[in-house]
Amino acid sequence: MPLLDLSESSSKPSDDEQKIFQYIDHHQDIFVQNLSDWVAVESDSIQPHLRGNITEIVKIAADSLRALGATVELRNVSAQDEPYVQNLSLPPVILAELGNDTEKPTVCFYGHLDVMPAKKEDGWKTDPYRLTEVDGKLYGRGTTDNKGPVLAWINAVRTFIALNMTLPVNIKFLLEGMEEAGSLGLEDLLKEENKIFFSNVTYIVISDNIWLSNEKPALTYGTRGNAGFFVEVECCKKDLHSGSFGGIIHEAMSDLVALLDSLVDSSGRILIPGIYEDVANITDEEMKLYAPIDFNFDEHKMNIGVKEFLYKTKDDILLNMWRNPSLSIHGIEGAFSEPGIKTVIPSKVIGKFSIRQVPNMNLPTVESQVKEHLNNVFSKRNSPNKLTVSMQVGAMPWIANVKDLQYEAARRAIKTVFQQDPDMIRDGSTIPVAKMFEDITKKSIMMFPIGAADDGEHSQNEKINRLSYINGTKVFASFLLEISKLHGASKLMTAT
Repeated sequence: MPLLDLSESSSKPSDDEQKIFQYIDHHQDIFVQNLSDWVAVESDSIQPHLRGNITEIVKIAADSLRALGATVELRNVSAQDEPYVQNLSLPPVILAELGNDTEKPTVCFYGHLDVMPAKKEDGWKTDPYRLTEVDGKLYGRGTTDNKGPVLAWINAVRTFIALNMTLPVNIKFLLEGMEEAGSLGLEDLLKEENKIFFSNVTYIVISDNIWLSNEKPALTYGTRGNAGFFVEVECCKKDLHSGSFGGIIHEAMSDLVALLDSLVDSSGRILIPGIYEDVANITDEEMKLYAPIDFNFDEHKMNIGVKEFLYKTKDDILLNMWRNPSLSIHGIEGAFSEPGIKTVIPSKVIGKFSIRQVPNMNLPTVESQVKEHLNNVFSKRNSPNKLTVSMQVGAMPWIANVKDLQYEAARRAIKTVFQQDPDMIRDGSTIPVAKMFEDITKKSIMMFPIGAADDGEHSQNEKINRLSYINGTKVFASFLLEISKLHGASKLMTAT
């Protein structure tokens, strides 16, 4: 049986692509204005009093999809169960579909409409909820995470329709409004819809991360998981005056600092016994993906604002950023943190840290190793205080098959739009929806970012470059054409 030809395709745009790209260029100001309208909605999912704004942006997005001719359903999900919020309803999730041709593949795009909190006084140079363009950069909360990419997908579909061109695929959208708060209610919805909404889905695309470079596009094929821990030490029933009681009791903070200090050394190596034993070995095939990656040390240091990295070579940095576990200490609850000094001995303090998970680490094993290590360290201090260790967050890593057809289609689309091959990268962060979609639907999942490394997702002065937004719209449109061709050729090969 002949094999499907996945050799180098022409990077010259087809006649259809030229028409599409020209339309997108001519309408880019309208697309930017649409993004401005979306950014203006403070759809912060972290603060409960702003929950109504999420419902507002969900309705705006639903109207945009209906304008394309899509069938749109707003699905209610289970009420939120939070310790500090009673009977707070969750915003609806958008399930939309356009096209039902059984001869075509069906691409489902996932995105989110909520954002992280942002205030001008936090260090923003502009109003975070007023889109501001400076030197080709579009500043505003949600521009790159994730309103810009969501709109780029909608713009791509809109372009086909405006040009009276037949959509090369059936397309579905699943857009939620609680991703930044942990995608509350989404998992149950996916299970409910697995044999309904997802029954005819062939490929699932997520565009919710960024490139490794400021300029070179990338495709993401893996993310790390995460195990988040609380370490609680209690020494007494109430805060005490340090002048009256300092020096005669075992202080909770002293115990906690010693425990946190035992977790990782100054070179970044985790000190918990056995933590590296289950980590998957690096293969030659994996290392070949690293070789062509364009990693600019100075650019990367400037983007994140550090003087030096822990490692000196590109391979060491990428391996430790993407596919080796890392441990980060995030904060201490219960300690005084306001300006000035409060001379008390806190009665109870909670240290918070996380360990990024990689293949083939096992969450129950990691939990056991962490608890055993901390209990051993604590016992050697001969402290009478109460120690409680708990795992609060557990998320597995996700790895895709870079040989899947949609990765090849995306690579060809990037070559056409950007005139260069993409970096094939992993993401060191945890994006639970990728693993969630894969585990529940058993479909091919791809992460297809359009934002640059310096976009500042979750940070002050978040932005997306106008060029990234417009070229992102082009590359999504080109991808739909490419996946249609490759899928059709694959079906033909299978039939023969």
